[in-house]
Amino acid sequence: MANEVMQETAAVNSENNENTIKLQKKDLISSWFKWICFGQTCYNYERMQGTGFCHSMLPIIERLYPKKEDRAAAMQRHMSYYNTENNWGAAVGGIVASMEEQRANGADIDDDAINGIKTSLMGPLAGIGDTVTQSLVKTIFLSIGCSLALSGNVLGPILFFIGMTAYALGVSYNAYFLAYRNGKTSITKLLRSGVVKNVSEALGALGMMVLGAMVAANIGVTTPLSFTIGGSEIVLQTILDSILPQMLSLIIFFVTYRLVVKGKKPTYIIIGMFVVGILGSVLSILG
Repeated sequence: MANEVMQETAAVNSENNENTIKLQKKDLISSWFKWICFGQTCYNYERMQGTGFCHSMLPIIERLYPKKEDRAAAMQRHMSYYNTENNWGAAVGGIVASMEEQRANGADIDDDAINGIKTSLMGPLAGIGDTVTQSLVKTIFLSIGCSLALSGNVLGPILFFIGMTAYALGVSYNAYFLAYRNGKTSITKLLRSGVVKNVSEALGALGMMVLGAMVAANIGVTTPLSFTIGGSEIVLQTILDSILPQMLSLIIFFVTYRLVVKGKKPTYIIIGMFVVGILGSVLSILG
């Protein structure tokens, strides 16, 4: 009797395994690649990245749902409002792919659960991504690239393109597949581990060094002013350099930064620079 029960249980388990729908590696790679390349397709105020996210889910939907009406429902589910940073936000796609796979195999996961995960994670991941990608990584690559380009080196724009592409592909790929394997707990562990904070601080320090070097090398503001006191000529630029080399360049940078932070239009700032530069040259104040 016991043997018969064990055989029936084994038969049921075997049948369940055969009926289990499993996402293939190529489905996940296709979904990730569509997101990183076309995540902002048809970007609009109504859905933001909703269309792009739905497009990235098509390989997942086509694999999991053979029926036309189920595919239509899944596409409709992922056309809701969605907005995050593309690289780190790829983790949401991995989690949703895992949830869709569980749902297709009978798990009690409804539309609200999936949309709730998307809504709750898109903000924190956008905060991480915007800080690391836009404020740190891109600034570093732009600083290096611009410095090379200004010196006439063609590697400037090439280095920027290669560096940002490698960063985007590497971060988004690992974020997507880590989230798919470990689910929403992977994001929680990442946020609690302090890794993002440590990386942000390290990149911030590196970015400040690169930016400082770029300011000193490319903003060449000097003054030809000199005074004669007691028969001795005093050159103002020499005094400033003895206090802090490239002091005027640093002052111009901080003034410009302050104006940008205050919300002044870049066009007005550029025009102001032209006016100050021309008047300073005419009056022999700036060199």
